[in-house]
Amino acid sequence: MTQLAANISFEKQEALFQHFRQFIKLSDSLKYALEKRMNVKTFKKGELVLNADTVCTKSYFIHHGMLRTYFLKDGKEISEYFCAENEWVNSPKSFMQRQTDIYYIDAIENTEVFYLHINDLGYLFDNFPEMERYARLSMGSIFGHLMERITSMRFTTAKEKYTHFCATYRDIYHRIPLGMIASYLGITQETLSRIRAEK
Repeated sequence: MTQLAANISFEKQEALFQHFRQFIKLSDSLKYALEKRMNVKTFKKGELVLNADTVCTKSYFIHHGMLRTYFLKDGKEISEYFCAENEWVNSPKSFMQRQTDIYYIDAIENTEVFYLHINDLGYLFDNFPEMERYARLSMGSIFGHLMERITSMRFTTAKEKYTHFCATYRDIYHRIPLGMIASYLGITQETLSRIRAEK
């Protein structure tokens, strides 16, 4: 039994492979390589996935649940972006440059992830050209979230920022705690509650 199959059920393994098939043709050799290198882990709600003092060496694919990327400013948590099912999460600069960065990652909900170590990901890129296509089409979600973050800063009023947030995270915003949304928007939770009451 492969490493991946030993950790998860056949149904979950097939769900992962089906995700890959949405973007690339999944050959038997690539399937076997993924089975050998992909691992699974569960994080409890509130558990720290990545500490900013640690180099990010793993990229996480969310099977179920939600993770948040944030940083600390004056001792307060500032939410940077949120990722849920079928998205990859890591600390981009830390992951690519193999050095620490400002970002923490934690679990907003009980979350089950598949993950790849950066060395295993490098092996897959070197030996399976189709993985580069997959990366462009799927793993770019991290950078998409960062670009949306930059876009959100251009809105001037708190209401405009919240409207943009709801559009960006339309499928999951109702699952995100209000305090985390407020820190993302750069407003107080009281202001956010007032804006929500106006809708």
